[in-house]
Amino acid sequence: MTKATIYRSKDGFIRGFKIRGHAGAARQGEYDLVCAAISAIGYTAVGALNELCGVKDYTESDGNLEMMLPENLSPENAAKAEIILETLEIGLKQVEMQYARYLRVVSEEV
Repeated sequence: MTKATIYRSKDGFIRGFKIRGHAGAARQGEYDLVCAAISAIGYTAVGALNELCGVKDYTESDGNLEMMLPENLSPENAAKAEIILETLEIGLKQVEMQYARYLRVVSEEV
């Protein structure tokens, strides 16, 4: 199962996210469509944050993707980053609605 954690500040803004684990929706050696969907959503958000907001720092390894927004974002980039991260959360929750056995999305206050 994959667990996606959305990190929110006390004022409700998303500060970052962590996606951990493999969905396990396919048999060993077969293409896992659920895992691919989760990865596509996560990497699209990372790419958009880089291209549109200049946020380049994230960590990845097999089955793991994590990023936190830097504290020094301009107000304009912070607003764009919020839209990107809210969209990430919406996308992950849509996958969760269809494939709850393989993905759990949670929020955590930071």
